[in-house]
Amino acid sequence: MTVIGLTSLTIFNTTSYPPANLVLPAGFSASIVADSLGPLRHLIVNKNGDIYAKLNSLRNGKGIYFLSDRTHDGIFQKKTAFATYPGTGIKIKNGYLYSASNNGVFRYKLNNREEVLDADKPELIVQGLVDKRQDNSKSIALDDQGNLYVTVGSYSDACREKGSGKGMPGCPLLDSVGGIWKFKADKLNQSYGDAVHYAKGIKNAVGIDWNTSTKSLFATQHGRGSFSDKFPQYYTAQQNALLPAETVYELHEGADAGWPFVYYDHFQHKKMLAPEYGGDGKTTGDDKYLEPAIAFPAHMAPNDLLFYTGNMFPERYKNGAFIALHSLSAQLKKGYLVAFVPFKNGKPSGDWEIFADNFTGEDMAKPTGPMQYRPTGLAQGPDGSLYVADDLKGAIFRIVYSK
Repeated sequence: MTVIGLTSLTIFNTTSYPPANLVLPAGFSASIVADSLGPLRHLIVNKNGDIYAKLNSLRNGKGIYFLSDRTHDGIFQKKTAFATYPGTGIKIKNGYLYSASNNGVFRYKLNNREEVLDADKPELIVQGLVDKRQDNSKSIALDDQGNLYVTVGSYSDACREKGSGKGMPGCPLLDSVGGIWKFKADKLNQSYGDAVHYAKGIKNAVGIDWNTSTKSLFATQHGRGSFSDKFPQYYTAQQNALLPAETVYELHEGADAGWPFVYYDHFQHKKMLAPEYGGDGKTTGDDKYLEPAIAFPAHMAPNDLLFYTGNMFPERYKNGAFIALHSLSAQLKKGYLVAFVPFKNGKPSGDWEIFADNFTGEDMAKPTGPMQYRPTGLAQGPDGSLYVADDLKGAIFRIVYSK
């Protein structure tokens, strides 16, 4: 088969990558397998161990890299580029590569090696999603019933009326942002009118994954900010830095996580009424809104979510959740790391823990220089290894376990 529509092949210099000085649990090690690719977002590994990686902005007019490991040694000797749009979400399902722009989703037919057959002629699956540049990434997941789930973040942080601290009654923005929409994975040219409004009340879900164990959708949330600017009588500047929690939800059709009407306070372990809608930092919110499955400290920016199904890692990692945290917690003075949450019988069975740290190369409590790397995307290799994308230099890390 001939693969067409890709740019010419480029040989990687595989001897010049810096060491991967990550802090990992005993038995794990990491290497940098690609570098200097640009502002990477999500990535996916095909059955042959090749990588498709999305770019947040175009490089030489292209938005997806295909990294080829023809010798199966974990080093990517060649790269090709295609797609004339930037974006975030990327998945492989049933012989197709699905790739999100910032306002829709395309798919590309794959050959039996899971390589794109014609990069110049993708099918347009979803179009016309809101893109106002602020929190505009579209992340995607696919289930086993032919459905495609697409996140649409809100360009408004708290759904306030312009120039005020008052919330818009009912938050009319929820009709098109702040949630997840379900489309058919094989139907062309769909828009909002063709979709099921699967879940709402999630301000910006960048991490999303279909859990094959529970057969349900999970999504992360970037929490809102700016409490004290309009409500200094209720919130201090310090509380601005410490609230609200970043959350992960298990979602079913019709779920409502409550944004912008409530937020989750991980200190009080409660859903609190947002000040724009009458809250004062003490009044709890309506119980009709979803409880988070996992809560992280504020502003850690969960940018990807992956349920581990491989066999390389120890048994405790099986079906557990890895989360790429893209920013810093003022509470912990920790961040820019990959976290892990163990699961048992489809539910979290322990607190979140730091799995991979030191991407920045700095002590984040007392940083002295620029950060080196910042995790933003996760993928599982066919051998069970874990890949992590970085959006500062455009590196890709591979994490393996040896007994």
